[in-house]
Amino acid sequence: MSRGRRAALAALLFLGVQLALAAPAQQFNFTAEDRPGAVPVRWPAGEPAPRFDAARGHGFVAATAAWPPRPVLLDGLRSDAAGAVAPAVAADTSAGAEHANHFGLAFRIQVPPGAYAVRVRTTVGPADATVSVSGLQASRLMATATWDAAGLLPNRNRMTVQGREWHYRHVSGRGFIDIEVEPRRPGVEAGLEAIELTPLPPEPRAPGRLPTLFTLGDSTVKSYTFDEAPMSGWGQVVARLFDPARLRLLNYSMGGRSYRSAYAEGRLDDLLLAGREGDVVMIQFGHNDESTDEARRWGRGATEAMYAALIREVYLPAIRSRGMAAVLVTPMSRVPGALKAGEAYVDSFQTRRFPALLRRLGAELGVPVVDLNARSVEYYNQAGPAAVTAMVMSIEAGETPGKTNTGSYANGHPADKIDGTHFKEALAKQYARLVVTELVRLAAQREPTAADLAAALKPEVRAAIASGDWAAVYPEIAPDIVAGEGAYYRNQIEKLLQLGALGVDAQGRFQPEAAMDASEFAAALARLLGLRDLAWAGAPPGGALVREQMAQLLLRAYRARFHARPAYMTDYNALRPAGGSATSDPNLDGAASARYDPLLPWERLQDSAAVSPARAAAVREAYALGLIRAEAGIARGRMLNGDRLEPQAVVSRVKAAKALYFMWVLGRPPKAENDGLELGR
Repeated sequence: MSRGRRAALAALLFLGVQLALAAPAQQFNFTAEDRPGAVPVRWPAGEPAPRFDAARGHGFVAATAAWPPRPVLLDGLRSDAAGAVAPAVAADTSAGAEHANHFGLAFRIQVPPGAYAVRVRTTVGPADATVSVSGLQASRLMATATWDAAGLLPNRNRMTVQGREWHYRHVSGRGFIDIEVEPRRPGVEAGLEAIELTPLPPEPRAPGRLPTLFTLGDSTVKSYTFDEAPMSGWGQVVARLFDPARLRLLNYSMGGRSYRSAYAEGRLDDLLLAGREGDVVMIQFGHNDESTDEARRWGRGATEAMYAALIREVYLPAIRSRGMAAVLVTPMSRVPGALKAGEAYVDSFQTRRFPALLRRLGAELGVPVVDLNARSVEYYNQAGPAAVTAMVMSIEAGETPGKTNTGSYANGHPADKIDGTHFKEALAKQYARLVVTELVRLAAQREPTAADLAAALKPEVRAAIASGDWAAVYPEIAPDIVAGEGAYYRNQIEKLLQLGALGVDAQGRFQPEAAMDASEFAAALARLLGLRDLAWAGAPPGGALVREQMAQLLLRAYRARFHARPAYMTDYNALRPAGGSATSDPNLDGAASARYDPLLPWERLQDSAAVSPARAAAVREAYALGLIRAEAGIARGRMLNGDRLEPQAVVSRVKAAKALYFMWVLGRPPKAENDGLELGR
C-alpha cells in the first residue's frame, strides 16, 4: 500500500470517527421500568438472552474480548424487573486467586473506535459486584493514583463508584465495548440495570500549547527514582535531546509492563485521554511480552498472534481515533551476562520474534518503526563486552545504595547475577541516541511523523547525527572510558563529569587509573552533598588520596550532611511485598533478603590493624555505615564483600568516582525522579 493511500485511509477513518462521535449517547435499559431514550433489553422467562448481533449492534456474549477471552455466562441469564441477572456459580480458581474467573455476564455494544464516557448501573452494590470495560482490570482502574515511580504523573481517569453506579472513560479501538459485571463473592447474583455510552470527541491542541511526545513502554523505557539507582530507562533521558521550546515529553512507562498489562490497567486509556490532536505516542514493549503466562487472565505474556492483534486491533485504531500518531519501537536485545571470548552479540528474541513482527506490522499498517533492536545489537558489537557489561546492571559491593526486588544493592547484586535486561544511565543515553538517530533516518525517507519529531531535536543533536560526533551532546563521555578496562565504572564517571564534580585533562581524558588528589576529592564530595566545607581540622588535605583518608573524609561528609540515617540504610533492610499497583515494578519491588549493612563485620577484616591509630575510629565507623567497603575480593553481579580494607593503598580516580557516586545517591531523596543534574540538598 502506498504512503499516500495509507494517509488517505487514515484520514477517512478519522473523519468517520469524528462523525460517529457527534452522535448522541447510547442508552440501554435492562429493567421493567420505562426509560425514555433507552433501548429496552428484555426477554421472556425460559428464553435465551439476546446474543450479540452485528446488525442489531448489541447483545450478550459468551466470552469477553480480553486476552485470553474470558468465558462468562450466557445460558442461564434471566430478565426480571430489576434487570439482566447472571446466576451465582462457583468461580474458576484453577489459575490462582489473582487470575480467578467469577463469570457473571458481558454485554457488547457496537461503537466506532474512539473515547467514551461509560456509565453502568448494576443490580447489586460494589461490595457484591464489580464492573469492567472490555477486559480492563477493575481493581487497577479504581486504585491507581499515579503512573510513574516518582508520583509526578497523576491518573486523571480513575473508575469511580457512586452507590450502584460505575463511571469510567475508555478509548476503544476494536469497534465495540464489552460491559462486564462479575460477582465479588460466592452466592451473589449480579446483573445490569442500565448502560450509557457517551462519545468523547478528540481534544484539539489549544493555540500555543506544544505538541507532546508520549513514551509508553516497560522497565527499559521507564523513568526511575534515586532509590532505584543506577537503573535507568531511555525514556528517562531522551527528553534531553529535544528542544523544550518545540516539544514536551511525558513518560508513561513502567517496569514489568507489556502490551497486555499496559492496556488492562488503564495506562493506555489515561495516556490517550491526556493527549491532543497531533500528539505522538512512541511505544516499546516486548521483554515482558515474552513471559509464558499468556493463558492467565492478568498475565503479561503474549503469543505473536496476540501481540500483533493488540497492536492492529487495539493500540493503533485507539491512538488514531484521538487524532494522534503512533511510532513503534522494537525492543532492544537483552545482553548475555557472560559473553564468551570471540562470540558476537545476537538478537535475544529467538523464540517469540517480536522485533521482526513489528517491522512487518509497520510496513503493513503504515506506521513508522524505530528499529532499536537491530541498532542495539550493532552497538553492542561495536562497543565490546567490557563496555557493554559495565553499563548493564552488573552491580558490585559499594557501587550504589539503591535497591532491587530482593533488597539493597549495597553489597552487590542480591540475585547474584549480571542483569542484562536492565541498565545504567550510561547505556540509557546510548539507546536514546540510537532512537533519535533512527527518527532522523525515517525522516530522510519522508515519513511525516518521524520528520516532525526529528525537526524538534536540538540543533546540536541533529548536527551530531549528521557528523557522527556526539561530543557536544555528551561531553561527559571521555574518550578513555568507552572501551576495555577504562569502561568498568563508566556510569559513575559520566555522572560525575556531567555534574561538574570531577574534571578531565587538557586532552579531554579522565585518566581512570591515575592517583586521586585528596583536595580534589574533598571538593567534589562537598559539591555533591551541598556542603560549604568538611569542617577540616587544620589545612585541607593534599597529595594522593589513600583509602583510610578517603574513609575519614566520607565520614566527615556524612556527619555534616545527615542528622539521621537516610532511608537507603534503614528502609531497604526490611522491604515489604509491594503488591499489584500501577506503580509497582516487578523488577524492583518485593520481599527483601539482602541488607544494606556490610556483610563482613569489622572484626573479620584481615588488615584492620593496618589502619593508622589516629584514624582507626573514623575508618571503623565509616565501614560500619557502609561508606567504604573492602574492595579486594568483590565481583560484578555478586553479593560479595572482600576481607581486606587496604587502608594505605592509593585511591585511583576511578575508585574515587565509585565512592563519590555512592555518596551522591545517598544524599538524594529516595523517591525523587533521577532525571536531572541536581546537586546538594
